[in-house]
Amino acid sequence: METKTDRRIKRTRYLLVHALTSLMLKKSIKDITVKELCESVDINRGTFYLHYKDIYDMLEQTEQGLLEQFEQVFKNYHPDHTPDFPYPLFVEIFQIIDQNSNLCCALLSPNGDISFSVKIKKLFEHQYIHEWMVAHHSADFLPTYEYFSNFLVSGCSGLIESWLAHGKKETPEETYQQTDLYRNDICLSDTLRTV
Repeated sequence: METKTDRRIKRTRYLLVHALTSLMLKKSIKDITVKELCESVDINRGTFYLHYKDIYDMLEQTEQGLLEQFEQVFKNYHPDHTPDFPYPLFVEIFQIIDQNSNLCCALLSPNGDISFSVKIKKLFEHQYIHEWMVAHHSADFLPTYEYFSNFLVSGCSGLIESWLAHGKKETPEETYQQTDLYRNDICLSDTLRTV
């Protein structure tokens, strides 16, 4: 059962993360101070230090919380046991991004932490691409795995950044359907070239 203290802690963290997000959309993380952050949500610095060591610790914890959500989604789906794989996986990933769009925009912006994008790419490669490759390709394909992996990861991260930058005009489902159309076009092109 959630206590009043638990709810207060969650609310304080939510306010701080929301304030950090807003500030990061305007300035670099290195230019944001604890004092400025606390003043923007009307809490004292002592309260901030109950939750975080400093701004960078807060940023790291915030990133980690988001990465753990992504990781859980990857764990919920397996290429061999998921009908229409990877459609449901990607839709859920895009739903998480949609729910945390301001935060994702801030973290992926020039003011954010460049290592966050790298962490997402590594998580995607390890949790999705490697599993898919093992399930569907022979050992003959492994020498080109790194190229294929980089191609897919860069494409997916670029799609996420583009979707956010254009104001999420499409729903998560519509966004993934676009990737499915591109995939079908590529497969059709490959087929035509072999005819």
